[in-house]
Amino acid sequence: MAAALSSIAQHRSCSSHLHPNNLCTYSSKPAHDHIPISFATISSAKSSSRLRSGSGRLMIRSATTKPAKSPAEEDWKIKREVLLQKRVRSVDVKEALRLQKENNFVILDVRPEAEFKEAHPPGAINVQIYRLIKEWTAWDIARRAAFAFFGIFSGTEENPEFLQSVQSQLSKDAKIIVACTAGGTMRPTQNLPEGQQSRSLIAAYLLILNGYANVYHLEGGLYTWFKEGLPVVSEEESSGIQESDS
Repeated sequence: MAAALSSIAQHRSCSSHLHPNNLCTYSSKPAHDHIPISFATISSAKSSSRLRSGSGRLMIRSATTKPAKSPAEEDWKIKREVLLQKRVRSVDVKEALRLQKENNFVILDVRPEAEFKEAHPPGAINVQIYRLIKEWTAWDIARRAAFAFFGIFSGTEENPEFLQSVQSQLSKDAKIIVACTAGGTMRPTQNLPEGQQSRSLIAAYLLILNGYANVYHLEGGLYTWFKEGLPVVSEEESSGIQESDS
């Protein structure tokens, strides 16, 4: 359990999973949840070359353009409004455990696969909503360069297969509790009048948009689940599966 909490603590800070120019506001509690916020604009060092042909000159410029905004990148205010309109309910960790045991709810863990393997609730399903940048398009190369400029060499991007992976494992009428590390919240506070965005709330938003009707959100996140000493499963590739009910 200590190892799980230590791992969560390491992932809590705004580090390699955040874009370097993330302008979002986060509280000081364990709520940094590795949401890659898209660059407002990345101008990859625009290279220009001149080709001379006789007396004429041809200027060639190459620039990197950002792909169209995806639903996951929608403003948090809009996402929050949809979640509230659809009555997406937030539950604490003990209520989530009860719903899982007594009402056949499935915990959908949207953290990266490596974090899931370190520790997760028994019976949870893992579909990461963000992944390490994989492609090598001009846009991705520019993003890698921007991350590297800030000393970050493991930036993340939205997982384009997230919904497809969820749909292959969970039907539209499945009862789902979406979980991530910190959880975020839709509840307003003095410092955060619109609550706080998180990976699990973004995932809940995407599920609602795609026809899932029974979507809940884990308030306090898996950090709280581990801290409360609720059942945990750890998967070690070399030594198999170990259970801890401490």
